[in-house]
Amino acid sequence: MTTLAEAASGYRFIAAGFGSGWLPKAPGTWGSLVSLAPGWLLLKGLGVAALLAGSLLLLAAGCFACYRLLPQLADKDPGWIVIDEWAGQWFCLMLVSTVLGSGWLAVLAAFAAFRLFDVSKLWPVSVFERLGPPWWSIMADDMAAGFLGGVLVAVLAIARAAL
Repeated sequence: MTTLAEAASGYRFIAAGFGSGWLPKAPGTWGSLVSLAPGWLLLKGLGVAALLAGSLLLLAAGCFACYRLLPQLADKDPGWIVIDEWAGQWFCLMLVSTVLGSGWLAVLAAFAAFRLFDVSKLWPVSVFERLGPPWWSIMADDMAAGFLGGVLVAVLAIARAAL
């Protein structure tokens, strides 16, 4: 359980996906789900390039937060760290929106595709999970899941349109 002092730590708050990782049960799913609202607002308000920039900013912030926090923790990939879900989910949504637009179908497809790859750790996501130091691998596998999820939805949408 996270104490009030721990919650007040800026690095912990960022790593916990701005608090979404502290929700009970399935923190990765909660982190992905909670990230969709601000991601969608960013997409609708400022466009695809802004969502890409936001995803990369989350990647950088997540790497730095994990770099600072992980030496203090016994678990090198605690479930409450979900900033990686935020970064990967936004990256997936950015890719999906290029073929499906910014409606709810795109949001739902991005969520489902990202979670498919994030939870299953299908190759090559599993490779990224073991690549480099923990502060990097925590983030890298979710970015890979976001990329693969986005590509999957894009390929399916293009194939459907060709029929």
